[in-house]
Amino acid sequence: MRMRKHKWAVPELSTCPYYIEQPEHNRGVWRQAFPRPEQPLYVELGAGKCGFAAVHSLRHPDVNLLCVDKITDILGVGRRTIEAAYEGENRPVDNLLLCSHDIERVGLILSEQDAVQRIYINFCNPWPKPKHWKKRLTHPRQLMNYRAFLKNGGEIRFKTDDADLFESSLGYFRQCGFTVTFLTRDLHAETGVDNIETEHERMFSAEDVPIKALYARKEPSPL
Repeated sequence: MRMRKHKWAVPELSTCPYYIEQPEHNRGVWRQAFPRPEQPLYVELGAGKCGFAAVHSLRHPDVNLLCVDKITDILGVGRRTIEAAYEGENRPVDNLLLCSHDIERVGLILSEQDAVQRIYINFCNPWPKPKHWKKRLTHPRQLMNYRAFLKNGGEIRFKTDDADLFESSLGYFRQCGFTVTFLTRDLHAETGVDNIETEHERMFSAEDVPIKALYARKEPSPL
């Protein structure tokens, strides 16, 4: 789906205090970019319109969340989503940062020193054609990039509507030194799961498409 252009997006982001225009300058020191650097650092890859990010950050004020998306226009929409959510709660946006960057090259903006404790990947492009599989955000090429800045014992939480992507991703995680600690092929049939619905999730659920989800824990690299 092609994102509609918004002429106001970039100007609004340029004045947004929690939008980072040059994220590569924060590589290794992301924690210091937040008012409370001692808090755990989580990352959402492919933040889109930031519906998930807004709810997560309000629900978990004791966590710092960095939201990454390649498309500035969609982050502009996300900024408005966040502003509306925080205004409704009458509190400042103090535990969330936005930045625009190519996720395939995310290692240029995050490093081991950032000690990320959790990564969220929600409804990424499934890239169904085999010639495009390397573009998947859960492909081994990408997972090995994430290992470089994810702490040992840290986890990736992944959700998708796409069955082929999900089954392939199970193999990808295991291949790259992750242990799957939670798995469901029908998330909304589960009870007691800490879940925040995204826009895509609500759309697919309305079409009776089961939501697949897993948590994968990073194990130490073998010596």
